[in-house]
Order: sequence, then C-alpha cells, then structure tokens
Amino acid sequence: MSRIAETAFDLLVENADAPARDITDAARAAEPGNFLRHGAALSLSKLADGLIDPKLVLSWLMGALGAPAALVGLLVPVREAGALLPQLFTAARIRAMGRRKWAWAAGAAGQGLAALAILVAALTLSGWAAGAVIVGALAVLAVARSVASVSYKDVLGKTVDKARRGTATGLAGSVAAAGVLVFAALLLTGALARFELVLGAIGLAGAFWLLAAFIFSTIREEDAPGESAQGIGLSQLALLWRDAGLGRFVLARVLLLPTALAPPYIVLLAGQAGDDRFGALGAMVLASSLAGLVSSWVWGRLADRSSRLVLAFSGAVAAGFLGLAVALNTAGVMGTAWAAPGVLFGLMIAYQGVRLGRSTYLVDMAPSDNRAAYTAVANTTVGVALLAAGGFGALAGAYGAAVTLGLFAAIAAAGAAMAFTLREA
Repeated sequence: MSRIAETAFDLLVENADAPARDITDAARAAEPGNFLRHGAALSLSKLADGLIDPKLVLSWLMGALGAPAALVGLLVPVREAGALLPQLFTAARIRAMGRRKWAWAAGAAGQGLAALAILVAALTLSGWAAGAVIVGALAVLAVARSVASVSYKDVLGKTVDKARRGTATGLAGSVAAAGVLVFAALLLTGALARFELVLGAIGLAGAFWLLAAFIFSTIREEDAPGESAQGIGLSQLALLWRDAGLGRFVLARVLLLPTALAPPYIVLLAGQAGDDRFGALGAMVLASSLAGLVSSWVWGRLADRSSRLVLAFSGAVAAGFLGLAVALNTAGVMGTAWAAPGVLFGLMIAYQGVRLGRSTYLVDMAPSDNRAAYTAVANTTVGVALLAAGGFGALAGAYGAAVTLGLFAAIAAAGAAMAFTLREA
C-alpha cells in the first residue's frame, strides 16, 4: 500500500521528492499516505456537502414536505453562521488536543448523524414538524462542521507540506464536483422519482461523512503537547488588530462574501425575467457542480504558487460576472435560456477560487503553533458578517435583485483589490 501511495503521490504533485519545508522529517516520510487520506476524506465530505446543499436540496425538500417559508428561510443562515460562529469557542478544546485529527473525525461523524436525522424527519414528518426538525438537525450539523473546520487546517499544516496543500484540497473539490454532477444529471433526466432521489442523496451524504471520519482517523499525525485552553474565547479577537496581516485577510474575506451570497438573487432575477426553467433543482445543481469540476483543481495548483493572487483573481471574476448579470438584465435578455446559467456558472468558479484560496492562505500565513486560534477568529468574524448580510434580502425587496447584484459586484471588486494588497504567504 505504501508503494501505491507513493506512486499516486508522484503523479498528483509537483516535486514529490522535495525535502520538507515546514513539516517535520517524520511527517514528510508519512506524507504520501497522508496526502491520499486527506484527499479521500475531504472528497467524501465535500461530496456530502453537495448532496445536502441547504441552498438547493434542503430548500426543495422542505417545500415538498410542506414546511412554511419562514423555516425554509432559516436554512442558509443556520448552516453558514452555525458553522462559523462557534469556532472561537470550540478552538479552545481543540488546541488542548495533542492529535487534532480526532476532532475532525468527530465533526465528520456528527455531520453524518445529523444528515441521517434529516432523512428520518423527511420520511416520517411533514409541514411545520418536518421543517422544525430539519432546521434543528441542520444546526447540529453546522456546529459539527465548525469543529471539523477549526481542526482541519491545523492537521493539514502538520501532515502535508506547504507546496502541496492547495493540490490536496483542489483534488478533493474536483472529485466531489464530479459526484455531484452525476446527482444533477439524474435530477435533470427524471430517470428516478425526484423525491426519492433527494432522500437517497441525503442518506448517502450521511454515510459519506461517517466513512470520511473513519478515513481521517487513520492519518499519521504526530502527537504534540496540547496548548493551554485558558484565556481562549472572545479575547482572541484581539488577534485581528495585533496581527495586521490577519486583520487584512479577514477584511478581504468579508468583502468576497458576495460569491456565496449572490446565487439566490441571480435565480430571482432570472425568474422575474421569465426563465422559470432555471429554477429547476437539477439545473441549479448542475451549474454549481460543473463550476467546481472545471475549476477546483486549477485553483488548487495556482494556490500553491500564490493563494493571495487566487483570492484577488476570484474576486475580480465574481465582480465581472455579477456586473454581467446586471447588464444582461438591463438589456432584457436575462430570461433567455443561456443568460442566468452562464452567469451562475462563472460566479461559482469564482466561489470555488475564494474557498480554496482563503483556506490555503490562512494555513500558510498562520503561525504553526496557533493555526486553530487564527482559523477560529477568522471564521467567527465572517460568521457575524454573514448574519449581518441578511439585510441584503430587505434591500432586494425594496429596490430589486438587480440593484443588490450591482452592489455585490462593487463589494467583490473591493475584495479583489484588498486581497491583492495582502502579503505573500
């Protein structure tokens, strides 16, 4: 198995024989196998994410179950903010662990069990009851995800060398996108009943997270003295101004949030223009998965050269496509069959770049003995910004989706400019 791992490692990365740069010699010896374990576990986790996407899949499912719109509207805020806000507090316990792979494995297992709870609710409940249980299970899933998020970057930094981290995460993104693409194709063809297909996808997501937890637990992570958990919490927010580099990075990340926030407004704009076909679940999933498939590997390789430039380019791409959406709407062609799918495809390419670039940059710039705290501070701050971003819904209601998308384009452009000014990590 070690020979197979080394062969695969040689094929997937550049300079596979290079000496260790910022991991120990023992970690370097175990890197081929650990690289593949990272790729497998993260691929399964990302694939599960795509199969249970709250923006698309769970929203459709709750509508089919007759859940009220008020509960459907809670899905994305609960999922996004719930995965980020707890991290400042979960980081304390994680930093006290000598081997933090167990935290990620526990987080993945928690997500798997929460996904299976959503499946049970969909099979046995309807209306308000189904909606309440699904939102509650999603909250549990989000908190479990926060544990995995805090611990992952630290384990990656200890077990995979600096020049190959983007490749590991980019490989996982491409593999997962290919799997979600198959799911989208099944939805579009109608070969299987859509409700049963969605339930099957949620069940698979739960199983994939449980399998990912097992694979990640086999990573060869060196034991290290746990850090003191004393004084960890809100006081750690001081890192934002004590380390100017972290503060600028977090500001850039907040300004790049339109890549995640804009898709529903593109769909709304297309619906207002008369393109009802684009509202189909299969078309939405297809556009998102295709973007991930064609871009994740490329973004990963570029991030190993300069994650700062990946963030800057991604922001510029997002600003361009959001501006294009406004222009197409002004020209009266947003309702055509190609306009909204094309815009969403380009925006999702930018979104993949931001996700991969921000992860790689944070791992590379954070001190090796304090990655968990840096990750928690960054994610908690962005979680607060996501809650505040709920105000964009009121803006769209008052002035229309086109105005909101125009504002998003300007914010993304500012994010690209801010990312360009970051120091190289």
